[in-house]
Amino acid sequence: MARKDSITKLREVLVLRRDALRKALAGDLSLLKSLPEQTGGDVVDAALDTAQDEISSQLAEVESRELAQIETALEQIHKGTYGLCEICRGKIPLARLNALPYASTCIDCQRSAETGVNITGDWSRIGDVSLSDL
Repeated sequence: MARKDSITKLREVLVLRRDALRKALAGDLSLLKSLPEQTGGDVVDAALDTAQDEISSQLAEVESRELAQIETALEQIHKGTYGLCEICRGKIPLARLNALPYASTCIDCQRSAETGVNITGDWSRIGDVSLSDL
């Protein structure tokens, strides 16, 4: 299958996920808005409700972040830049895009970002640091 066909299928996956997240977030937000109206119960109930509210809020934040990444990926598909690493500008492998359709970096650049190692950095001074410098 050609890369273009794969991207078309990934677009469909992204649209479905986007729509599902929008519905979920609309439901989460309506639940969060109705929470202050609930009254009664004892201290344990209040503590459980607070813990559940925190979990719901965190889930909504994660879903919102994923939705933003999906929107960006769909915009890139529209522009014709989808599947290009935003750091090195190389093609992101289809296997990575199939696993994470809104990936914006290739595996090497993502790994470097997570570990804090700059692959393209200046390595000439790596041996210049001694323990007395610390």
